[in-house]
Amino acid sequence: QVQLVESGGGLVQPGGSLRVSCAASGFPFSTYSMSWYRQAPEKEREFVASVFSPGDRTNYAGSVKGRFTISRDNAENTVYLQMNSLKPEDTAVYYCNVQDSRDYDYWGQGTQVTVSS
Repeated sequence: QVQLVESGGGLVQPGGSLRVSCAASGFPFSTYSMSWYRQAPEKEREFVASVFSPGDRTNYAGSVKGRFTISRDNAENTVYLQMNSLKPEDTAVYYCNVQDSRDYDYWGQGTQVTVSS
């Protein structure tokens, strides 16, 4: 069965950096596009970034473009989100996502990222 396990969240000061990871299993990871979403308190879950397969083309939400970088390691079945120049408004639970061939969405349990001084 599909499993997505996020890790690497924490507390960081404004302007700082953090990298979150998502370890995937239960499906042929290298052939699927992977995405990150986030959900802040009392807000809807929103798209952050995707890395496509094949080709590793990336796509970002406007609010994170130029600050965040999504990448993948197909040998490790892991997708990463490097977050730089973090702002308080980046505070959220960050979720890893994969969509199967029937457009069914799988989600991890999320990892909390808090940007605060």
